[in-house]
Amino acid sequence: MSVLRHRTWIGILVLALALAGLAALPTPAHAAPAVCALACDTLDPSKARQETFPVPDRNINGRVLRLHVSDPDNMAWASIDKGVRGDSVWLDRSWDRGATWEPLLGRASIPDTWTGTRTLMYNVSDPVGHRRGWIRACGDAGAVTCTDWVYPRVCDGTSCDGADPATASGDDTPVPSTSIFGRAVSLHVDQRSGMAWGVIEGGGAGDEIWLDRSWDAGASWPEGSSLGRRGVASGASSTRTAMFATRDPRGLLYGGAVRACGREASHQEGSCTAWARPAPTRARAAADALLASYQTNEGWWPSSWWNSAVALTSVIDFAERSGRHDYDWVIARTFEQNRGVFPAGVRSSDAIEGHFISRAIDDAAWWAVAWIAAYDYTGERRYLDEAVTITDYVHQFWDPGTCGGGVYWDRERTYKNAVTNGLYLWLTTSLHQRLAGDTVWGGRAGTAADWYLASGMINSAGLVNDGLTRGCANNGQTVWSYNQGLAIGAFTQLWRSTGNGRYLDTATRLADAAVSSPALTRDGILTESCDLATNSCDDNQKQFKGIFMRHLADLADATGSASYRTYTERQADSIWAKDRDSLNRLGQRWSGTAPNPSDWRTQASALEALTAAEHP
Repeated sequence: MSVLRHRTWIGILVLALALAGLAALPTPAHAAPAVCALACDTLDPSKARQETFPVPDRNINGRVLRLHVSDPDNMAWASIDKGVRGDSVWLDRSWDRGATWEPLLGRASIPDTWTGTRTLMYNVSDPVGHRRGWIRACGDAGAVTCTDWVYPRVCDGTSCDGADPATASGDDTPVPSTSIFGRAVSLHVDQRSGMAWGVIEGGGAGDEIWLDRSWDAGASWPEGSSLGRRGVASGASSTRTAMFATRDPRGLLYGGAVRACGREASHQEGSCTAWARPAPTRARAAADALLASYQTNEGWWPSSWWNSAVALTSVIDFAERSGRHDYDWVIARTFEQNRGVFPAGVRSSDAIEGHFISRAIDDAAWWAVAWIAAYDYTGERRYLDEAVTITDYVHQFWDPGTCGGGVYWDRERTYKNAVTNGLYLWLTTSLHQRLAGDTVWGGRAGTAADWYLASGMINSAGLVNDGLTRGCANNGQTVWSYNQGLAIGAFTQLWRSTGNGRYLDTATRLADAAVSSPALTRDGILTESCDLATNSCDDNQKQFKGIFMRHLADLADATGSASYRTYTERQADSIWAKDRDSLNRLGQRWSGTAPNPSDWRTQASALEALTAAEHP
């Protein structure tokens, strides 16, 4: 179809809709590229996991126009029935609450001898693009008619847009109010439910208050502009909006931000508060902000391969400890989208050869850790089987011919280091615990433990250096928290498996050294060497501290130690008080000192610390 004919058709469509009495309609938006979330636009409806009809059918000259929705897929399709040849059906999709829309999505016409047809499936929302959509079915059968838009309100559980603030269980003001011509405009949040509303006070008739809602941390808000806009009544000096949700689980949108805005009656300009995200709990707030960075279509946090495994583990740990199931779908999504083959540069600088395996032995091992956590949480055997496959691969690089044992860090066999061997020790022990009747992995764990203790990587201060020289001596390189944490966790688990007191003694010796040595703890706060002065941590180092906290929490649970629990609580308190902004973004430096970058890696690391402080 030519551009001219296409524009002519759109004009005719808008006119027909207006003449049909559907209210004054805005101009449709131009079609956009396909949206991909759990699936990409144009999926066949035969693959839908569910079929519901959330809006009423429409009648077009005796034809039945219907909107079909599959919530598990976050997709919809349209059908027309009881029709004749040439009748047509399509979807409209809007990203700004119906002000504009992508028209004629999947347009299909009834062929000869048929009495109906349907479109393909299209995504209702776009979590990758941080956009919440509306969608409706439209048809042409001698007249053009559309159904209602589906899901015009956001619902988070039983809390939905439009609720009365009088029903809120709490009233917090997470950011300072703003003023405009003597009026005070404030943002109010029910932290427990994640609902928000705006208030304007000290004004007069005609003043206005509203909320803006953004799914990309305040970068844009087309779907959430002017929510609940309300004017101050004659004789009053204040008013408030209804409440609006900040999470849309149905649309796979989490970590929504809100702000309150107001306008004085005699002026056009307005003023808004800062953006904020609610915090039902500290850990849940961190998890919501982390999931806002999850790439739903590809099933990972781009663009870091092993870091995504650790981030997923942090989400699973949060779910396990908190009892919440908000993100259970993320586990399966990550597994299914990433266990295949990827060329170098797609998921990692190395090729991924299937089953999360690459030339970097430790990278593969981090994924095995994630799948053991997933198995423990879900009980699905496929995750444990995957962990076995990965750990079998890691075991291939155990080499007793050099340094008497130990696993190499890379396929080229250039270096034996603490992280790979800490992972191997933890994995072999964990598989032994989970595989009924196992003797193989248990034997390997005992051998690895003896080697680790004799290797010299643990120095005289009880701290783990980075690895061994070619001469098989401690190389004296940087003490990193994740190496310390992996050793703590591995020896804790060995003690759980065997009851051998020397393993628990080792774990506590390592933990006591970490919490007392300035190499890892400054003024009571876990601190990497790259956290000091003007240093900066690279993308790998940003996640080290969270790994330490995961394993220290395990030791605290195993021993009931009050001092370890006090330490975990101190980290969480410092993160929350000094390392958090109004959007619950958590930085690299838990003491809050500058420079303090934040991204999803630092978010996942801090989430582990906040989770560790939530006692089971």
